[in-house]
Amino acid sequence: MVRPEWLNKLYPFPSRFFKVDGERSMHYLDEGTGEPILMLHGNPTWSFYYRNLTAAFSKTHRVVVPDHIGCGLSDKPQDYDYTLERHIWNLEKLVEHLQLKPFVLVVHDWGGPIGFGLIARHPELVKKIVILNTAAYPSEVIAFRINVCRVPLLAEQVIRRFNAFAWIATHMAVAKKMPADVRRGYLFPYNNYENRIATARFVADIPMKPSHRSYQTLKEIEQSLPLHQCPILILWGERDFCFHDYFLRRWRDIYPHATVKTFPDAGHYVLEDAADGVLKELRHFI
Repeated sequence: MVRPEWLNKLYPFPSRFFKVDGERSMHYLDEGTGEPILMLHGNPTWSFYYRNLTAAFSKTHRVVVPDHIGCGLSDKPQDYDYTLERHIWNLEKLVEHLQLKPFVLVVHDWGGPIGFGLIARHPELVKKIVILNTAAYPSEVIAFRINVCRVPLLAEQVIRRFNAFAWIATHMAVAKKMPADVRRGYLFPYNNYENRIATARFVADIPMKPSHRSYQTLKEIEQSLPLHQCPILILWGERDFCFHDYFLRRWRDIYPHATVKTFPDAGHYVLEDAADGVLKELRHFI
């Protein structure tokens, strides 16, 4: 996708691309030098979510921020296996390609299971972990508004035809009103029916039952979580309708040694609602 000038003002980073499977291009940012920080977005965001952290930390670190296939400025194939296993595999190939040494892992939303899926297979790669409103374990708890979007026919209409999932998120995933240009940035890659395919497929890939194709992958990730005894920081928006207190309690149980900082006036997009507070905590931790 051609980046317009208005987007470059908010997201002024050179685009880089990697043929993750020899065919499809995975877009990513690779800014700065030094100790690596790998930042992973969720759905329906893209690397744009980490634009402010990229600008701040690339002055002292190497910051790598990929767009999952189907998201952001990456290719959006229509006939593709949009599964958790595939997203982990894609990330693994990118990390190998970039030869990332032990890094700080920052995860949000679907970036959680994808990132923890990577380090479950390569625990030697992670030095520290930052958790932002996510989950990486099976759960019977799901927000009603998310669960409704898992209905196949409804998903095709609501998510893909009308872009309701991504558009509504720019209102419901924040506790403070999002500036118009920032909202425009979040929605830019999802500007037509074809480009919204991964937005719908991510929702469909939420494994609520053992029979789901991604359930076993997520279960294996859950079993690996206690193995990570590196320093962990949890930064949590308390006004998240999706990843609410139940999920934060689970993380506290899994990582009792983690440092936890919650933001009472922040929603799911905690980096938008509590930008200064998050940056302060991250600087101290990293």
